[in-house]
Amino acid sequence: MIPLVFHPIYSQLDLPERHRFPIEKYQSLANKLLSMGVPKNHFHRPSPLLISDLIQVYEPTYIKNLASGTLDKKAMRRIGFEWSEQLIQRTLTAAGGTVLASNLALANGKALNLTGGYHHAFANFGSGFCMVNDLYLSALNMLQHKDIEKVLIFDCDVHQGDGTAKLAANNASVYTVSIHGEKNFPYRKQQSNLDFPLPKGTEDSEYLDVVEQALTMAVNYSSPDVIIYDAGVDIHVNDDLGHLNISTHGIYQRDKIVFDKCELLGIPVIAVIGGGYQRDINALTDVHLQLFKAAGVVS
Repeated sequence: MIPLVFHPIYSQLDLPERHRFPIEKYQSLANKLLSMGVPKNHFHRPSPLLISDLIQVYEPTYIKNLASGTLDKKAMRRIGFEWSEQLIQRTLTAAGGTVLASNLALANGKALNLTGGYHHAFANFGSGFCMVNDLYLSALNMLQHKDIEKVLIFDCDVHQGDGTAKLAANNASVYTVSIHGEKNFPYRKQQSNLDFPLPKGTEDSEYLDVVEQALTMAVNYSSPDVIIYDAGVDIHVNDDLGHLNISTHGIYQRDKIVFDKCELLGIPVIAVIGGGYQRDINALTDVHLQLFKAAGVVS
């Protein structure tokens, strides 16, 4: 049984009409998996993280202002959402889902969160729809476990994992890799341990070669005890924000490369679904579904 982590709150956020964030996709993906025969007991429901835990990692003033709704308007515009209690509860639960998935992955070898990948969150500010960096928090969580000394964060979202890179910059136990669009958000990139910027229009063959090379290099250089995989699908040819030309099958092949490498080496892996910004939710759900096919959740 491959554990899946989901909470209905992932898709429970009131957004203005035509808002760029496709909030419906998380519930749509859960519904699709259930309709394909995944038993309900494969799904684990996360609890929200505690503010008291977050301020141990993040800048306390930022977290307290974010949670209380006193963050200034400019900071909220940088995040891309209007503040609400609902937003905070969703954020804490989504991040809690990735932390829960990290524990499940260590126990089962593999686990997937039906959200996650909030890699633009820094220690003292949020950006690009990201307020709390669940990837880094999960890495820290797993480093508390016996025999976990090195975590590899392998980020294949089309946008560079800038917040993750900055948070992990002085932590030798967390190794960061980002494969992303060179001319895409964020404008100011951070330095991961390994960065692979790709030109607009990159297609399947070149992309998959880079993924294979990047993963091999990262594993050889870092010797990770566990891998956190951000399987963003905003690389898709039909994505509104991606500017790469990767097919649906190309995304499946990418995800299969990661899972196969982890299985071959006996490395536990936790996957999050990352970004994806097609307005057609059914089409977007199908692209995200490739992760679950590659993992062996569904066929």
